[in-house]
Amino acid sequence: MSRRLLAIGALLVAAATIALAVAVAVGEFPRGLLLLGCVLITGAAAWYGALRRGLARVVGLIVAGLGLAGALILLVTRGVPLVDLLVVVGLLVSLAAARAAFTVHVDLPSASAPRHPVLFYNPKSGGGKAMRFALAHEAGQRGIEAVELQPGDDLEALVRGAVAGGADGLAMAGGDGSQAIVAAIAAELGLPYACIPAGTRNHFALDLGVDRDDVVGALDAFVDGGERRVDLGDVNGRVFVNNVSLGLYAEAVQQQGYRDAKIRTVLDAVPDVLGPTGDELDLRWRGPGGHEHRGGAAVLVSNNAYRLGRALGSGTRPRIDDGLLGITVIGAISWQDEDGRALQRPWRAWSSPTFEVGSEKPIAAGIDGEALVLDAPLEFRIRPKVLRVRVARQHPGASPSAMTPEGVGEAVVELVRIAFGRHQKP
Repeated sequence: MSRRLLAIGALLVAAATIALAVAVAVGEFPRGLLLLGCVLITGAAAWYGALRRGLARVVGLIVAGLGLAGALILLVTRGVPLVDLLVVVGLLVSLAAARAAFTVHVDLPSASAPRHPVLFYNPKSGGGKAMRFALAHEAGQRGIEAVELQPGDDLEALVRGAVAGGADGLAMAGGDGSQAIVAAIAAELGLPYACIPAGTRNHFALDLGVDRDDVVGALDAFVDGGERRVDLGDVNGRVFVNNVSLGLYAEAVQQQGYRDAKIRTVLDAVPDVLGPTGDELDLRWRGPGGHEHRGGAAVLVSNNAYRLGRALGSGTRPRIDDGLLGITVIGAISWQDEDGRALQRPWRAWSSPTFEVGSEKPIAAGIDGEALVLDAPLEFRIRPKVLRVRVARQHPGASPSAMTPEGVGEAVVELVRIAFGRHQKP
């Protein structure tokens, strides 16, 4: 379906959905107000429970459950649940159509195929994707040497050994921590690199414009793929492709049992960092205005900025070649900005080519999802456009949020432009 038809559909369905929602709200007063109250109580009680332990947590979660039950009862007993269902469906359909309308495919500049490309793959990563898709065989069919990682192998030593043996193209099929090791060596030596999405989440592949559902097709990057240059992040000399987390998530991944019960472990760490008896982290950092701050429940430093809190493109990076780190600091609700004013939201985000975090003791960090403890201070910097990335021709070649506007108003304007054939080109 063409982008114009998708944009027109998104606009028409959204308009009809809004009109229906307004009509329902007016016709069902004051039930709609009660429903809103139940939703607010549910959210506040759930947050209260998450910040506490023991009986206080149980009480908070019970109240949240009662609020949710009340909201559901109000919806079911209205006598016209079909109308509510139509509003929800309309919203989902309009968002899906808008997302599809903003999807892009970038024709990257051509690049010659390497003569001796080498693929390194972790057979257990992503639940065994490499084995399930017979990745070694598929690589051989394309003239790519495949090297299987064995328990205890030193990936960096293997990659450098392959380069010493004549490898002129490096590819990695595994998690983002392994991707960072191979990407760092490729950038250091100026070799082309291909990201094969055989990990669990494949966040780096997504933002590079690699189709995460086409594991085998990603190998075509070294056959007739296009090339783009992207940035890498660096903390104390260690490369990261996605992000470094300090605080809540970093403390959780250090705990024994995290791999087996991730959600429970993170929840157990929440009161220690955000709760009324918890202590914020011993961290020192400077905001965008140059003022020094202390504490913070969580700090996320990323290789280019993520789009956070958006219906479209949330959790992805529109650019990965902007030459800037993305920095997000989450603090307590009573946090103040550099002018002493209370913040409207508990987090602050900005971009910078460098960032430093100090502390009186070593800092727990999650680097591309791997738990480490680093000596302070942590010195972050961006390495602009140091990595030559190859992407298969049939893959998007850009992040899913590359062409997605920031706000709702901008999204509507861009949808109108697409509908009239006047949209911006990728």
